[in-house]
Amino acid sequence: MKWRSLEESQSGLDTRSLGQIFAERKELIGKYAPAETQAIHARAIAGLKARKLAANILPVGAKAPQFELQDQGGKLISSSSLLRRGKVAICFIRGRWCPFCVSQMEAMNVVLPQIEQAGASLVAVSPQTVKQSFFMHDQHKLRFSLLSDALNHVARQFGLAYRVPAAQEAVYRRAYVNLPFTNGDHSWELPIPATYILDRDGTVFYARANEDYTDRPEPAEIVQFLQKD
Repeated sequence: MKWRSLEESQSGLDTRSLGQIFAERKELIGKYAPAETQAIHARAIAGLKARKLAANILPVGAKAPQFELQDQGGKLISSSSLLRRGKVAICFIRGRWCPFCVSQMEAMNVVLPQIEQAGASLVAVSPQTVKQSFFMHDQHKLRFSLLSDALNHVARQFGLAYRVPAAQEAVYRRAYVNLPFTNGDHSWELPIPATYILDRDGTVFYARANEDYTDRPEPAEIVQFLQKD
């Protein structure tokens, strides 16, 4: 599904802040989604926060694990090859079925020239299959690589992976969010959304994650950190 707002469809390019775009998304969800469904999602987020997943992710100052993943075209991309070119921003996302992930990726697409001008590269990592990454990359005209992290292997090393609660799984199934199909496995595992910036030696110098998938850093904040010496 292509998630677009009225403003986007009129202007062709959404230049609002990510916070403003997310506020619109949440307003629409609050207006049209059943109250019971909203309550299930809220309890799922509260449960993850109670486990303090975001507080225990791979922290600033740690060495990031090396990885090699397929991009949307099936090409293997390694973290070492990315780091040889400079700093790397990594966005861990849930998948193309998530409107908040779509909005974040489109917003990051807008600031990609600034990221590259800072001598850095950008990639997004999700558990969805290469085919699903291809669809997302093509549909939303993304200009950076979408990497497929089968079984959340890399996300787990960053401390981000969790199992979708049963009640939320039932909601997703009713909404035709078929994670076994989109991710190619039956684990029903996702990463909590997170954004990392790695220095040239692979050291983490920016890390932000949130159990609430509707809260993500502004692209301008990522650009600001990448521009630091």
